[in-house]
Amino acid sequence: MNVNETAEEYLDRIPMWARKKNSLLHIRRFLNVMGDPDESMRIFHVAGTNGKGSVCAFLQSALLSSGFKVGTFTSPHLVDIRERFCINGEMVPKALFSKSCERIKELSEVMMDKGFCHPTYFEFLFYMAMDLFHEAEVDYVILETGMGGRLDTTNVVRNPVVSVITSISLDHTEYLGDTIEKIAGEKAGIIKEGVPVVFDNNDTKAAFVIQNRAKELGVSFYPVDKHGYQITEQTDEGYGVRLSDINGDYHEFFIPSHAEYQVMNALISFRALLAAGLGDIKGIKEGFSNMRWPARMEEVMTGVFLDGAHNPAGIEAFIEAAGRLCQTRQKKADLLFSAVSDKAHGLMIKKIAESLPINKVAVTHIDSERGLHTDILLNEFKEVCIREVKGYSSVEEALSALLHEKEEDCLVFCVGSLYLMGEIKAVLRRNKYDRF
Repeated sequence: MNVNETAEEYLDRIPMWARKKNSLLHIRRFLNVMGDPDESMRIFHVAGTNGKGSVCAFLQSALLSSGFKVGTFTSPHLVDIRERFCINGEMVPKALFSKSCERIKELSEVMMDKGFCHPTYFEFLFYMAMDLFHEAEVDYVILETGMGGRLDTTNVVRNPVVSVITSISLDHTEYLGDTIEKIAGEKAGIIKEGVPVVFDNNDTKAAFVIQNRAKELGVSFYPVDKHGYQITEQTDEGYGVRLSDINGDYHEFFIPSHAEYQVMNALISFRALLAAGLGDIKGIKEGFSNMRWPARMEEVMTGVFLDGAHNPAGIEAFIEAAGRLCQTRQKKADLLFSAVSDKAHGLMIKKIAESLPINKVAVTHIDSERGLHTDILLNEFKEVCIREVKGYSSVEEALSALLHEKEEDCLVFCVGSLYLMGEIKAVLRRNKYDRF
């Protein structure tokens, strides 16, 4: 790091020179030099298209309630990069974060002298996670993959306690393949001999690929679908549900979410914990009831919701949850939308316009090189939406307008990108809205 450069500033500069990715063999070698910290860790390895972060949050909360010390590595972050590294549910302190960054930087320089490439941004963060969790001597690690599975940086771990694959849908097709089967094949690349796999069984094409890979490796597999839960009560605080265990027996849970898709994520997490040999039902129930995961149908202010849906399948789940809220509360929907250019933004906009009782729409550009220009979003919405659609120059301006103009008979939904969620959270904190 340069003189007076913070760890965060150094990490932000990594993409400027780390264009080439090390192979998994090189990444494994890097861990060897670190002392193979992952080899002594009990790891839940989580892949999938949608729901990975929520499953990680359910697992973390359940393990904490069961009395374990837990390290959790997820991505992306919304406001602070340290959100990616949690120990016992709290992001790591700045001092520990900076020390770990310095240790990995020094080791990177040693490895580059031996002919290795500088770690990419995600590789560097993965090494930091392994370093931080090793230093903290956690009991369990919850490790979320990045974009893929088979070739993902995290897939160098050799002995997780269980592999978890959440729902599969079309996303990152330029890297993972243009069919559900191809993407499922990449995600199934995390399955390892001797390690049970728990997977979302709701899409038959994806499930077929995952199950076949499990059979090839001769590992125990546990398919999970909507037949495994029953909703017994829906309140403004969440869902009362019955979740079935691996043996088909049902247990009563409370899931604190406005979105039914979180019930499915809870069920996957429940089965994963059982597959890993963790049967403290009381601790799991308590943990699930306390689970919080930001920007997943999160009500940040009364009648204002954030949902990080950013692909067509995620948008469909958002529409189901938002539509139910509008119906239950007898409200219309004000929408704040933004997206990045490599997502199916036109399709997402069309789905929203066709399905929600929209009152008005605000669109804006997010502060990212990949962010779509406001005019593009404005035109795409005007083509399919007969309601009022306005463009704004910034997220703060758009959010401020919606909040100040919000009518009693409307709910505000912010959706389209996790980058948008991060900017909104930063605006809310800066302006000290409600709980921020």
